[in-house]
Amino acid sequence: MISKDQKKQIEELALLLGQAQVEIRNALAAREAETALRILEDCQNSAVFLGEQIEQTEGEGFVTVKYLEEYCEQVYQTYQSLSQEKDEGYEATSGQEQEKDGEPKVDFCRMADICLDQLDTLAQKITESIRRDIPVRREAVFLPYKASMWDSLESVWQAADADPEWDAYVIPIPYYDRRPDGRLGQLHYEGGQFPNYVPVTGYRDYDLAQRRPDVIFIHNPYDGYNRVTSVHPDFYSDALKRYTNQLVYIPYYLEDEAEFDNRERIQMFENFYVTKSVSNVDKIFMQSEFFRNICIDSLIRHFEPQSRPHWEKTLYGTGSPKIDQILKKSRHPQEIPLEWSKILEKEDGTRKKIILYNTSIAALLESQEKMLEKMRDVFRIFRENRSEIALLWRPHPLIKTTISSMLPRLWAEYQELVDTYRAEGFGIYDDTPDTNRAICLCDCYYGDRSSLTCSCRKIGKPILQQNANLLLCDCGHEKITETVLQDIERKLYMENEKINLHSLIDLPAGTRTQNGETELCGEKIWRLCSL
Repeated sequence: MISKDQKKQIEELALLLGQAQVEIRNALAAREAETALRILEDCQNSAVFLGEQIEQTEGEGFVTVKYLEEYCEQVYQTYQSLSQEKDEGYEATSGQEQEKDGEPKVDFCRMADICLDQLDTLAQKITESIRRDIPVRREAVFLPYKASMWDSLESVWQAADADPEWDAYVIPIPYYDRRPDGRLGQLHYEGGQFPNYVPVTGYRDYDLAQRRPDVIFIHNPYDGYNRVTSVHPDFYSDALKRYTNQLVYIPYYLEDEAEFDNRERIQMFENFYVTKSVSNVDKIFMQSEFFRNICIDSLIRHFEPQSRPHWEKTLYGTGSPKIDQILKKSRHPQEIPLEWSKILEKEDGTRKKIILYNTSIAALLESQEKMLEKMRDVFRIFRENRSEIALLWRPHPLIKTTISSMLPRLWAEYQELVDTYRAEGFGIYDDTPDTNRAICLCDCYYGDRSSLTCSCRKIGKPILQQNANLLLCDCGHEKITETVLQDIERKLYMENEKINLHSLIDLPAGTRTQNGETELCGEKIWRLCSL
C-alpha cells in the first residue's frame, strides 16, 4: 500500500501520459516526425517506471499494471508504425491517400490518429484505475507540546502506528512561556525528551499545508487564550483546521467525578474546556460519559442552546489514554534511577514507603503564600521521618512558568524552596516527563487535586488530599504523634475509606495492584477517527 504522497506522484505521472498524446498530434501536424517518436519513447519509459512503482506495493498482476503493459505494447506498435512510415518517406498530408506499387495507402496523420486514439483510451483507463483501485496509506499527525503530557496521546498513536493502512507521525511542536504582561516569552521545544520507542519528526520537516494529513490530534486547544503558555501560533487550532478534515482534541488531564458536587467546581471545569478555539475541533474525547455530559451542557451555555446537536456529535465519552498508560505500566516493574535508589532504600536494604507528593497550579494560584508555607511544613514532616518514608515530590510541569507569569512576586521564594528541598536530599524531586513511573512506584498519593489522583485511584493507590489551611506546626507539637497526625488533614477521603497523614506512616510498603482491563480506550478512539 502506498502513501498519499506516492499516490499523488503516480497520478500526476499518469496524467502526463494522456497529455503526451496531444503533444504527439501537434508534432505530427507540424510534420515533426522525429519529435513525435521521441515523445513516444518518453511515454514508454514513463509507463515502465509507473508499472515498477505500482508493482512494488501492489504486487504482480495488479489491474493497473496490466493496463500499463497494454499501454506499453500499444506505444511500441505505434512507434514501429510511425518509424516505418517515416523511413519509407511518406510525409504527413492532410488526409489524402497516396499509392505505392498501385496500392492505396492511408496517410500518415490518419494512421497516427487511430494509434493515438487507442493510447488515449488506455491512458484514461490507467488514470481511473490508479484513483479507483490503488488503496492509499492515510496520514495521522500527533502534535504534543509537553513531553510530560504525551501519555494523553500515546495509546492512540500506538493504535494508529499499528494500523497497516495508516502512517502515524509524532511531531512535537514548540511553545512559549507567557510574560507577566501577556506577551510571548521564551521559546521551548521538547522533541528530545520523548521515549526512545517514539519516532519523532521535526516540526520543520513535515509541511502540514502541503501534506494535509487526514487527521490531526492535539492536547492543547487554547490557542492564544492560555495565560501561562502558548503553543507556537502556527499550530493554533484555526490554522490546523485549514490543513485537515478532522481535528481531534484529547485533554491532557483527568478529573475526579466525586469532586463535581458544586457549581464552583463545575465552573473551574468550564475554564479548562470552554474556549472559542474549541469550535475548531471536529472530535473531543472525554474520560467518561459523566464528563461528556457536563462538557456538553457547559458548551451550550457558552455558545447557544441550538448547538446541542452539534456538540453531542462532537464529544465522546470513550475514556482517557492516560488511563491506558498507567494500567499498562502498573503491570511491570519500574526502572528506578540510581540516584533515586539511594533515597528509597533503608539502611537494612529494604524499601521505604514512597509517598507521591503532588503540587498543582490551581492550589498555588488559590492559596499563594499560604501554599508555600504548607509545602515547607510538609517537607519538615517527611524530613523528620526520612528513615521510614521517602517523599517523591512531583510539581506540575508548568508550575514554575505559572509563577513567573502570574505570580512573579513569589518566584524567588518558590525557587528557594525547590533548591533547599533538593539540597537536603531526603526526598526525590521528579521533573522528568514520565509521570506514570512515579504513580506506579508510590504506595500512596498525597497532595492537591490533579490528574494524578485519578490515575492513582484507577490502580488502587490510597489518596490523601492536602489542605493548605492546616499546618502541623499550628498544633504545637515537635514530634509526630498519632493524635496530632489524625488532626492534620481532616474530611479527606480515599474511595470510602477515611485516611489521614498517620495512615501514610503506617502504610505497608511495596504494594502492587493488578487490573483486569484489556481493551485500551486509545484503540476505541482510533477506530472512531480512522473510519
